[in-house]
Amino acid sequence: MFDELDLPILLAIFATCAGVIWIAGVKLADTTDTLSSRLHLGKALGGIIVLAVATNLPEVAITVSAALAGNLAVAVGNILGGIAIQTVVLVAMDIAMKETVPLTYRAASLSLVVEAVLVVAVLIVSIMATQLPSTLIAARLTPGAVLIAVLWVVGVWLSSKASKGLPWQETSGTAPDGQEEPRGHSQAKKDDASGQQGESTVRIAMVFGAAALATLAAGVLLERSGDAIAGHIGLSGVLFGATVLAAATSLPELSTGITSVRMKDYQLAVSDIFGGNAFLPVLFLLAVIISGKAVLPDAQASDIYLASLGVLLTCVYAAGLIFRPKRQVWRMGIDSLIVLILYVLGVGGLCAISSSHGG
Repeated sequence: MFDELDLPILLAIFATCAGVIWIAGVKLADTTDTLSSRLHLGKALGGIIVLAVATNLPEVAITVSAALAGNLAVAVGNILGGIAIQTVVLVAMDIAMKETVPLTYRAASLSLVVEAVLVVAVLIVSIMATQLPSTLIAARLTPGAVLIAVLWVVGVWLSSKASKGLPWQETSGTAPDGQEEPRGHSQAKKDDASGQQGESTVRIAMVFGAAALATLAAGVLLERSGDAIAGHIGLSGVLFGATVLAAATSLPELSTGITSVRMKDYQLAVSDIFGGNAFLPVLFLLAVIISGKAVLPDAQASDIYLASLGVLLTCVYAAGLIFRPKRQVWRMGIDSLIVLILYVLGVGGLCAISSSHGG
Protein backbone atom coordinates (compact mmCIF):
# COMPACT_ATOMS: atom_id res chain seq x y z
CA MET A 1 0.00 0.00 0.00
CA PHE A 2 2.71 2.49 0.99
CA ASP A 3 4.78 1.75 -2.12
CA GLU A 4 1.98 3.16 -4.27
CA LEU A 5 1.92 6.54 -2.47
CA ASP A 6 3.78 9.61 -3.72
CA LEU A 7 6.93 10.72 -1.91
CA PRO A 8 5.42 13.96 -0.40
CA ILE A 9 2.57 11.95 1.14
CA LEU A 10 5.03 9.38 2.52
CA LEU A 11 7.16 12.14 4.01
CA ALA A 12 4.07 13.68 5.64
CA ILE A 13 3.08 10.30 7.15
CA PHE A 14 6.64 9.73 8.38
CA ALA A 15 6.84 13.21 9.95
CA THR A 16 3.42 12.81 11.60
CA CYS A 17 4.38 9.42 13.06
CA ALA A 18 7.67 10.86 14.33
CA GLY A 19 5.69 13.63 16.05
CA VAL A 20 3.33 11.11 17.64
CA ILE A 21 6.31 9.08 18.86
CA TRP A 22 7.88 12.23 20.33
CA ILE A 23 4.72 13.28 22.25
CA ALA A 24 3.57 9.78 23.24
CA GLY A 25 7.13 8.75 24.09
CA VAL A 26 7.54 11.66 26.49
CA LYS A 27 4.21 10.81 28.16
CA LEU A 28 5.30 7.19 28.31
CA ALA A 29 8.59 8.06 30.02
CA ASP A 30 6.92 10.44 32.49
CA THR A 31 4.19 7.98 33.47
CA THR A 32 6.76 5.17 33.74
CA ASP A 33 8.78 7.31 36.16
CA THR A 34 5.67 8.10 38.22
CA LEU A 35 4.44 4.49 38.28
CA SER A 36 7.95 3.25 39.19
CA SER A 37 7.98 5.67 42.12
CA ARG A 38 4.46 4.82 43.31
CA LEU A 39 4.91 1.07 42.93
CA HIS A 40 8.41 1.26 44.44
CA LEU A 41 9.99 -0.24 41.34
CA GLY A 42 12.60 2.50 40.89
CA LYS A 43 15.74 0.55 41.67
CA ALA A 44 14.25 -2.93 41.62
CA LEU A 45 15.08 -5.38 38.87
CA GLY A 46 11.49 -5.32 37.61
CA GLY A 47 11.49 -1.52 37.45
CA ILE A 48 14.63 -1.43 35.32
CA ILE A 49 13.20 -4.01 32.91
CA VAL A 50 9.83 -2.23 32.63
CA LEU A 51 11.59 1.09 31.99
CA ALA A 52 13.85 -0.45 29.32
CA VAL A 53 10.88 -1.97 27.47
CA ALA A 54 8.68 1.13 27.79
CA THR A 55 11.28 3.56 26.46
CA ASN A 56 11.99 1.31 23.47
CA LEU A 57 8.42 0.64 22.33
CA PRO A 58 9.01 2.39 18.96
CA GLU A 59 11.87 -0.01 18.27
CA VAL A 60 9.72 -2.94 19.43
CA ALA A 61 6.97 -1.90 17.00
CA ILE A 62 9.42 -1.46 14.13
CA THR A 63 11.06 -4.85 14.81
CA VAL A 64 7.70 -6.65 14.89
CA SER A 65 6.45 -4.87 11.77
CA ALA A 66 9.67 -5.51 9.82
CA ALA A 67 9.84 -9.16 10.93
CA LEU A 68 6.22 -9.79 9.87
CA ALA A 69 6.92 -8.16 6.51
CA GLY A 70 10.12 -10.16 6.08
CA ASN A 71 12.12 -6.93 5.88
CA LEU A 72 14.75 -7.94 8.42
CA ALA A 73 17.42 -5.56 7.06
CA VAL A 74 15.46 -2.55 8.33
CA ALA A 75 14.90 -4.19 11.73
CA VAL A 76 18.59 -5.04 12.17
CA GLY A 77 19.71 -1.61 10.94
CA ASN A 78 17.26 0.15 13.26
CA ILE A 79 18.36 -1.86 16.31
CA LEU A 80 22.09 -1.46 15.78
CA GLY A 81 21.83 2.05 14.35
CA GLY A 82 19.56 2.98 17.25
CA ILE A 83 22.30 2.13 19.73
CA ALA A 84 24.79 4.38 17.99
CA ILE A 85 22.47 7.36 17.62
CA GLN A 86 20.99 7.03 21.13
CA THR A 87 24.54 7.21 22.44
CA VAL A 88 24.90 10.47 20.50
CA VAL A 89 21.81 11.73 22.40
CA LEU A 90 24.20 12.04 25.37
CA VAL A 91 26.01 14.75 23.39
CA ALA A 92 22.78 16.78 23.20
CA MET A 93 22.24 16.25 26.95
CA ASP A 94 25.78 17.42 27.64
CA ILE A 95 25.17 20.66 25.71
CA ALA A 96 21.72 21.21 27.24
CA MET A 97 22.66 20.73 30.90
CA LYS A 98 24.00 24.31 31.36
CA GLU A 99 26.84 23.38 33.69
CA THR A 100 30.47 24.51 33.86
CA VAL A 101 31.61 20.87 33.78
CA PRO A 102 30.64 18.02 31.39
CA LEU A 103 27.84 15.51 31.86
CA THR A 104 30.17 12.61 32.66
CA TYR A 105 31.86 14.64 35.41
CA ARG A 106 28.55 15.19 37.23
CA ALA A 107 27.06 11.76 36.46
CA ALA A 108 30.18 9.71 37.21
CA SER A 109 29.48 6.51 39.15
CA LEU A 110 30.72 2.95 38.90
CA SER A 111 27.19 1.61 38.45
CA LEU A 112 26.99 3.55 35.16
CA VAL A 113 30.30 2.01 34.09
CA VAL A 114 28.75 -1.42 34.78
CA GLU A 115 25.81 -0.47 32.55
CA ALA A 116 28.19 0.66 29.80
CA VAL A 117 30.02 -2.67 30.02
CA LEU A 118 26.67 -4.45 29.60
CA VAL A 119 26.02 -2.52 26.36
CA VAL A 120 29.47 -3.52 25.09
CA ALA A 121 28.90 -7.16 26.11
CA VAL A 122 25.58 -7.61 24.30
CA LEU A 123 26.97 -5.93 21.19
CA ILE A 124 30.04 -8.20 21.15
CA VAL A 125 27.80 -11.28 21.43
CA SER A 126 25.72 -9.86 18.56
CA ILE A 127 28.84 -9.58 16.42
CA MET A 128 29.93 -13.11 17.37
CA ALA A 129 26.47 -14.47 16.50
CA THR A 130 26.74 -13.11 12.95
CA GLN A 131 29.43 -15.72 12.29
CA LEU A 132 27.27 -18.70 13.26
CA PRO A 133 25.59 -20.78 10.52
CA SER A 134 22.03 -19.73 9.67
CA THR A 135 20.93 -23.39 9.97
CA LEU A 136 21.63 -23.29 13.71
CA ILE A 137 18.00 -22.69 14.70
CA ALA A 138 15.50 -24.81 16.64
CA ALA A 139 12.00 -24.05 17.91
CA ARG A 140 12.32 -20.54 16.43
CA LEU A 141 15.34 -19.86 18.65
CA THR A 142 18.99 -19.26 17.81
CA PRO A 143 21.88 -19.53 20.29
CA GLY A 144 23.06 -15.97 19.66
CA ALA A 145 19.69 -14.33 20.25
CA VAL A 146 19.02 -16.45 23.36
CA LEU A 147 22.47 -15.70 24.80
CA ILE A 148 21.94 -11.96 24.28
CA ALA A 149 18.64 -12.11 26.21
CA VAL A 150 20.18 -14.14 29.06
CA LEU A 151 23.20 -11.84 29.20
CA TRP A 152 20.91 -8.81 29.35
CA VAL A 153 18.90 -10.21 32.29
CA VAL A 154 22.08 -11.08 34.20
CA GLY A 155 23.58 -7.68 33.36
CA VAL A 156 20.49 -5.81 34.53
CA TRP A 157 20.59 -7.79 37.79
CA LEU A 158 24.25 -6.84 38.28
CA SER A 159 23.45 -3.19 37.47
CA SER A 160 20.65 -3.24 40.03
CA LYS A 161 23.04 -4.59 42.66
CA ALA A 162 25.70 -2.03 41.72
CA SER A 163 23.20 0.83 42.12
CA LYS A 164 22.66 -0.22 45.74
CA GLY A 165 26.36 0.09 46.50
CA LEU A 166 29.65 -1.60 45.72
CA PRO A 167 31.71 -3.10 48.59
CA TRP A 168 35.20 -1.99 47.62
CA GLN A 169 35.25 1.69 48.63
CA GLU A 170 33.49 3.97 51.08
CA THR A 171 31.72 6.06 48.46
CA SER A 172 30.00 2.96 47.04
CA GLY A 173 31.11 3.90 43.56
CA THR A 174 29.73 7.47 43.51
CA ALA A 175 32.24 10.13 42.55
CA PRO A 176 32.81 13.23 44.72
CA ASP A 177 31.49 16.59 43.43
CA GLY A 178 28.90 14.80 41.30
CA GLN A 179 25.17 15.44 41.30
CA GLU A 180 23.91 16.78 44.62
CA GLU A 181 20.73 14.71 44.99
CA PRO A 182 20.58 10.91 44.73
CA ARG A 183 20.01 9.16 41.42
CA GLY A 184 16.33 8.97 40.50
CA HIS A 185 15.23 12.01 42.50
CA SER A 186 13.52 13.42 39.40
CA GLN A 187 11.16 10.40 39.39
CA ALA A 188 10.02 11.24 42.93
CA LYS A 189 9.55 14.89 41.97
CA LYS A 190 7.40 13.92 38.98
CA ASP A 191 5.34 11.70 41.32
CA ASP A 192 4.95 14.58 43.80
CA ALA A 193 3.87 16.92 41.00
CA SER A 194 1.26 14.43 39.73
CA GLY A 195 0.06 13.88 43.31
CA GLN A 196 -0.41 17.61 43.82
CA GLN A 197 -2.50 17.70 40.63
CA GLY A 198 -4.69 14.95 42.08
CA GLU A 199 -3.77 12.33 39.49
CA SER A 200 -4.61 8.82 40.66
CA THR A 201 -2.45 5.79 39.95
CA VAL A 202 -5.26 4.32 37.82
CA ARG A 203 -5.43 7.46 35.67
CA ILE A 204 -1.65 7.49 35.23
CA ALA A 205 -1.76 3.81 34.25
CA MET A 206 -4.45 4.60 31.65
CA VAL A 207 -2.30 7.41 30.19
CA PHE A 208 0.61 4.96 30.11
CA GLY A 209 -1.51 2.40 28.22
CA ALA A 210 -2.79 4.99 25.72
CA ALA A 211 0.71 6.35 25.12
CA ALA A 212 2.04 2.80 24.65
CA LEU A 213 -0.64 1.98 22.04
CA ALA A 214 -0.04 5.27 20.22
CA THR A 215 3.72 4.63 20.21
CA LEU A 216 3.30 1.09 18.89
CA ALA A 217 0.89 2.16 16.13
CA ALA A 218 3.09 5.09 15.10
CA GLY A 219 6.15 2.82 15.15
CA VAL A 220 4.54 0.40 12.68
CA LEU A 221 3.48 3.21 10.32
CA LEU A 222 6.92 4.80 10.69
CA GLU A 223 8.62 1.59 9.55
CA ARG A 224 6.26 1.00 6.62
CA SER A 225 6.37 4.59 5.36
CA GLY A 226 10.11 4.78 5.98
CA ASP A 227 10.74 1.64 3.95
CA ALA A 228 8.74 3.11 1.06
CA ILE A 229 10.63 6.42 1.32
CA ALA A 230 13.95 4.56 1.19
CA GLY A 231 12.78 2.81 -1.97
CA HIS A 232 11.71 6.10 -3.57
CA ILE A 233 15.04 7.86 -2.93
CA GLY A 234 17.20 4.82 -3.63
CA LEU A 235 18.57 4.49 -0.10
CA SER A 236 19.42 1.04 1.26
CA GLY A 237 17.20 -0.32 4.01
CA VAL A 238 20.05 -0.70 6.49
CA LEU A 239 21.36 2.83 5.89
CA PHE A 240 17.89 4.33 6.25
CA GLY A 241 17.15 2.25 9.36
CA ALA A 242 20.47 3.17 10.97
CA THR A 243 20.15 6.91 10.40
CA VAL A 244 16.77 8.51 9.65
CA LEU A 245 14.58 5.81 11.23
CA ALA A 246 16.85 5.43 14.28
CA ALA A 247 16.90 9.21 14.76
CA ALA A 248 13.09 9.38 14.65
CA THR A 249 12.70 6.63 17.26
CA SER A 250 15.29 8.36 19.49
CA LEU A 251 13.22 11.56 19.84
CA PRO A 252 11.58 10.54 23.19
CA GLU A 253 15.00 9.72 24.70
CA LEU A 254 16.26 13.14 23.57
CA SER A 255 13.36 15.01 25.15
CA THR A 256 13.23 13.07 28.43
CA GLY A 257 17.03 13.07 28.72
CA ILE A 258 17.23 16.85 28.42
CA THR A 259 14.45 17.13 31.01
CA SER A 260 16.39 14.87 33.42
CA VAL A 261 19.67 16.78 33.12
CA ARG A 262 17.90 20.10 33.64
CA MET A 263 16.40 18.62 36.80
CA LYS A 264 20.03 17.77 37.72
CA ASP A 265 19.37 14.01 37.68
CA TYR A 266 22.42 13.34 35.53
CA GLN A 267 22.94 9.71 36.54
CA LEU A 268 19.37 8.77 35.64
CA ALA A 269 19.69 10.48 32.25
CA VAL A 270 22.84 8.51 31.36
CA SER A 271 21.41 5.30 32.84
CA ASP A 272 18.27 5.57 30.69
CA ILE A 273 20.42 5.74 27.53
CA PHE A 274 22.70 2.85 28.51
CA GLY A 275 19.73 0.81 29.74
CA GLY A 276 17.84 1.30 26.48
CA ASN A 277 20.92 0.51 24.41
CA ALA A 278 21.55 -2.72 26.33
CA PHE A 279 17.94 -3.78 25.75
CA LEU A 280 17.80 -3.14 21.98
CA PRO A 281 19.82 -6.28 20.95
CA VAL A 282 17.30 -8.37 22.93
CA LEU A 283 14.86 -7.51 20.14
CA PHE A 284 16.84 -9.87 17.88
CA LEU A 285 15.22 -12.70 19.85
CA LEU A 286 11.79 -11.22 19.10
CA ALA A 287 12.67 -10.92 15.40
CA VAL A 288 13.81 -14.57 15.28
CA ILE A 289 10.64 -15.83 16.98
CA ILE A 290 8.36 -13.85 14.65
CA SER A 291 10.19 -14.45 11.37
CA GLY A 292 11.36 -18.00 12.08
CA LYS A 293 14.72 -17.08 10.55
CA ALA A 294 18.18 -16.76 12.05
CA VAL A 295 18.49 -12.97 11.87
CA LEU A 296 22.08 -12.38 12.98
CA PRO A 297 23.85 -14.98 10.78
CA ASP A 298 22.39 -13.16 7.76
CA ALA A 299 23.71 -9.79 8.98
CA GLN A 300 25.40 -7.64 6.38
CA ALA A 301 28.81 -6.00 6.66
CA SER A 302 27.05 -2.73 7.50
CA ASP A 303 25.26 -4.36 10.45
CA ILE A 304 28.54 -5.60 11.95
CA TYR A 305 30.02 -2.16 11.29
CA LEU A 306 27.16 -0.47 13.19
CA ALA A 307 27.51 -2.82 16.16
CA SER A 308 31.22 -2.03 16.30
CA LEU A 309 30.47 1.71 16.14
CA GLY A 310 28.10 1.31 19.09
CA VAL A 311 30.84 -0.44 21.08
CA LEU A 312 33.32 2.33 20.26
CA LEU A 313 31.00 5.19 21.25
CA THR A 314 30.01 3.45 24.50
CA CYS A 315 33.67 2.88 25.41
CA VAL A 316 34.39 6.60 24.97
CA TYR A 317 31.67 7.51 27.47
CA ALA A 318 32.74 4.73 29.85
CA ALA A 319 36.24 6.26 29.84
CA GLY A 320 34.68 9.69 30.45
CA LEU A 321 32.79 8.36 33.49
CA ILE A 322 36.03 6.96 34.90
CA PHE A 323 38.45 9.80 34.12
CA ARG A 324 35.89 12.64 34.53
CA PRO A 325 37.47 15.33 32.32
CA LYS A 326 36.46 18.87 33.35
CA ARG A 327 37.32 20.66 30.12
CA GLN A 328 34.49 21.76 27.82
CA VAL A 329 34.61 22.54 24.11
CA TRP A 330 31.56 24.26 22.57
CA ARG A 331 29.62 23.59 25.81
CA MET A 332 30.31 19.83 25.69
CA GLY A 333 32.87 17.56 27.31
CA ILE A 334 35.88 16.22 25.47
CA ASP A 335 34.28 12.76 25.47
CA SER A 336 31.09 14.11 23.87
CA LEU A 337 33.12 15.90 21.20
CA ILE A 338 35.00 12.69 20.42
CA VAL A 339 31.72 10.73 20.23
CA LEU A 340 30.21 13.32 17.86
CA ILE A 341 33.25 13.22 15.56
CA LEU A 342 33.37 9.41 15.59
CA TYR A 343 29.66 9.18 14.79
CA VAL A 344 29.93 11.54 11.82
CA LEU A 345 32.93 9.60 10.52
CA GLY A 346 31.08 6.36 11.23
CA VAL A 347 28.04 7.39 9.15
CA GLY A 348 30.44 8.35 6.35
CA GLY A 349 31.96 4.89 6.52
CA LEU A 350 28.49 3.33 6.54
CA CYS A 351 27.65 5.17 3.33
CA ALA A 352 30.86 3.87 1.78
CA ILE A 353 30.02 0.28 2.81
CA SER A 354 26.47 0.56 1.43
CA SER A 355 27.79 1.95 -1.88
CA SER A 356 30.41 -0.78 -2.23
CA HIS A 357 27.74 -3.44 -1.72
CA GLY A 358 25.45 -2.00 -4.35
CA GLY A 359 23.13 -0.03 -1.98
